[in-house]
Amino acid sequence: MEIAQLIAERQGENYQLHRRYITPGFVRVLEIIGYDKVYTKGEGAYLYDGAGNRYLDFLGGYGVYHLGRGHPALKRALHELIELDRPNLVQMDCPLLAGLLAERLVERTKASFPGLEAVFFTNSGAEAVEGALKFARGATGRERFIYLDHAFHGLTLGALSVNGSEHFRSGFGRLLPATAIAMNDLGALERELAKGDVAAFIAEPIQGKGVYLPDERFLPEAQRLCRAHGALFILDEVQTGLGRTGRFFCGEHWGLEPDIVTVSKALSGGYVPVGTVLTRREIHKRVFSGLERSVVHSNTFGMNELAMGAGLVTLEVIEREGLVERAARLGERFLAGLMELKGKYELVRDVRGKGLMVGIEFGPPRSLALRAAWAGLEKVQEGLFAQMVVMGLMRDHRLLTQVSGHRVNIIKFLPPLVIGEEEVDYALRALDQVLAEAHRFPGGLWKMGAELVKGALAR
Repeated sequence: MEIAQLIAERQGENYQLHRRYITPGFVRVLEIIGYDKVYTKGEGAYLYDGAGNRYLDFLGGYGVYHLGRGHPALKRALHELIELDRPNLVQMDCPLLAGLLAERLVERTKASFPGLEAVFFTNSGAEAVEGALKFARGATGRERFIYLDHAFHGLTLGALSVNGSEHFRSGFGRLLPATAIAMNDLGALERELAKGDVAAFIAEPIQGKGVYLPDERFLPEAQRLCRAHGALFILDEVQTGLGRTGRFFCGEHWGLEPDIVTVSKALSGGYVPVGTVLTRREIHKRVFSGLERSVVHSNTFGMNELAMGAGLVTLEVIEREGLVERAARLGERFLAGLMELKGKYELVRDVRGKGLMVGIEFGPPRSLALRAAWAGLEKVQEGLFAQMVVMGLMRDHRLLTQVSGHRVNIIKFLPPLVIGEEEVDYALRALDQVLAEAHRFPGGLWKMGAELVKGALAR
C-alpha cells in the first residue's frame, strides 16, 4: 500500500468516514461551529487546507506542539531511527534509548524538582496519571484520593475518578474512592487529609479546563499538609510542563517539590505518543519491592524506540532554541495585549495565565441591549457566547482556538512555543476585531449566535 497515494485518492472523505465509523456527534459539532475543514498540511504554527488557505493554530493539539508541526530535527531523527532497524520492543531487555531519555529527564527535572530520580514511561498523559495513582496506593497502602473542582487528568477510569467535572464522570458507574475540594480551600484539604486514608492529593498547577490559577500560597501549603498527614503530592504537568508556562515545569512558579509528577503531550514532539511518571526513588521501591514484583506495573509500548527518540530530540530542541524563555517573553506580550482588550470591551470579565497558557473569560455586559442578547444566548446553553467568539475567529481570521471546558465562557490559548511576535500580534488583532463585532447589537457576531442556537436546539 502506498500511503501517499491512498491519501490523495481519499482526501476530502474525512467527515463522511468519521460520521459512519467513529463519532457522528463530534462531526455534527464541527459542522455547526464551522470547523469542518479538511487540513492537508501542518508546518510550524500553521495549518493549511487543500485550497492553500493558512490557519494560525492557537490550540496546538491541546498543548502537544511546543516545537510546532514538522520540526526538521525531529523528522530527521525519526527517519534515522526507522532506517537503523533498531531491535524495538524486545521486552525482555533494557532498551538503550529508554535509558538515555530517562537519564536526560532526571537531569533536567532535578533542576526543577530535586529528588525525583525514578522514571516510568507510558503512552499518554492519562496513562501517566493512572500510573501515578497506582504508585501512590502502592507506596502508602491507602486507597482514597483528593482532587480539585474543575480538574482534568484524563478520561480513563482511574483518571476519571479524579476528574472535577460531572459532565465527564456521569454515566460510568462507581469510580475509585476520591473526594473533590474547591481550589484554595486549605481547610477542606486538611480535614480530608486528617482522616488518615488519603493516598495522594493530585492537582494541576494551572487547570487546563478554564485556565484557573491557584492563590499564591495554596499549592505550597497543600504540599506541606500532605507531608504532615502522610499523603503524597502528585503534580499533573501533562499540559503545563516542558516550558508551556515560561518555566520548564509550572510548579517552579511556587517553588514546589512534589512526590510524583506526570508528563506527556509535548514530550512526543507531536509524532509519537509518550508520557512518563517521575517519582522519588523510595516511592518507586515500595511499588517494585522485590524481584517477583519487578514488573508489577508495565505496558507494551511505553519504551518503544520512536517515542524515546522523539522525547530525546524534543528536550534538546526546547533547550537549544530557548523555548522556555520564549514562552515567558511572548506570554507577557500576549497577556498585556489581552489586558488592553479587557479594558476596552465590557464583555471581557477576566484574563489570566502564565507563559503561553492563557485564558480569556467573558461575562454579562452592562449595557441593556447586549445584556438581553447575552441572556437569550446563555438561556439556550451556557458557554455559547465563547463558542460564538471561537467561530468568529475561525470564520474571519482563520485562527484556531477552543472553548476551555464544558459550558464555560472561557477561551484557552495554547499556541506552539515556536511562535513569534507576529503571530501574537495577529491573534490580538483578530480577537480585537471579533470582540468589536460582538459589541454591536443587533447584527454583528450575533447573527452567528442565532446559527449556534439553532444547532444547539437541534441536537
